Amino acid sequence: MLDREACIVLNMISGVGYVKYSNLCRFFGSPAEVYGRSAEELSEVSGIGPQLAEKISTFNWQEELQKETELCNRAGVRILTLLDEAYPEVLRNLYDPPLCLYVRGTLPEFPDNAVAVVGSRRMSNYGESMTKHISTGAVKANYTIVSGLALGVDTVAHWTAVDNGGITVAVLGGGLMRLHPQENSILARKIVEKGGAVISEFPMNFPVSRTSFPRRNRIVAGLSSAVIVTEAGLDSGALITARLALENGRDVFAVPGRVDNPQAKGCHQLIREGAVLIETFDDVLSSLNVGLLPLFPSCGELRENAPEYRPHSLSDLSVEEQQLLDCFTSAEDFSIEELSAKSGLPLAALLSILQRLEMKMLLEQDSNQRYRRQTSV
Repeated sequence: MLDREACIVLNMISGVGYVKYSNLCRFFGSPAEVYGRSAEELSEVSGIGPQLAEKISTFNWQEELQKETELCNRAGVRILTLLDEAYPEVLRNLYDPPLCLYVRGTLPEFPDNAVAVVGSRRMSNYGESMTKHISTGAVKANYTIVSGLALGVDTVAHWTAVDNGGITVAVLGGGLMRLHPQENSILARKIVEKGGAVISEFPMNFPVSRTSFPRRNRIVAGLSSAVIVTEAGLDSGALITARLALENGRDVFAVPGRVDNPQAKGCHQLIREGAVLIETFDDVLSSLNVGLLPLFPSCGELRENAPEYRPHSLSDLSVEEQQLLDCFTSAEDFSIEELSAKSGLPLAALLSILQRLEMKMLLEQDSNQRYRRQTSV
């Protein structure tokens, strides 16, 4: 088995993300060398507990790879792995880069000519109008629009790009055979026909879930030079995208709304935290040309000052990460809702913090989406 093929297979095995993939490759020498290993051998790798070791050792690598490849060929989908030259370079620098990208359509250059436009699913008339206004300006400035194909702001941003002759990329929260929402199937086809792409890190038949959307959001942010939030409530996934953008050195912009509109409170919160207030896309261009944003470090400063990644380390936790980790004082497990109530952290911030603690191999989640302290090291 080739390294590239092994990368695709490991991406298909639930529980294997970038950190565990990297640990496996370092331990055995390459992705292909993981193939054929016994559960006992796999259990010696950091982060690979007995259950995951058994899953990897018993996975039907060759048969499942053949099925996945045939399905991609029939659907007109190509797979880019971390080992491929065509893999977007900008994603390699993420804290947790996707092992694979499933692509239908044409990927443009990233990230200098790309901006993410995101926001609430429960969009007001004002939010729709401002999303169209900002997205039209981006297209006229020859920027690619990246978004998540969700209802609301994402849908309007994508359609605005398509209708104005622009390029747009939709990042899915599930496999390309599990397009969600189904109402946007026509939009997805139009995106590809007009020179854009629909992409996902998940295998073709991977179902969407509450936890898959934050993972999608980090790709939306990672592919873009800036993230624009046009309207969002405090519980909107758009705030996760914005915060992931900051963690990866991207600029964040927000459109202000009416103070009595709950769907504007997320944007107002971002502005209070230092996001740049914008009214037109010209404001985005002006700020990007200036370089530094108020209260935010530059991309270079963020990467230069970023702490070295150390799995299982408790020495480099943020205040919020430590606050959440302190909730796990026993062998109990918790749902996201239970953790929000126990920690006092809002759901929008909680999902991002949980993901970071998973990446640091301090927490893990089971198939029922319940979280617990990780013990399989």
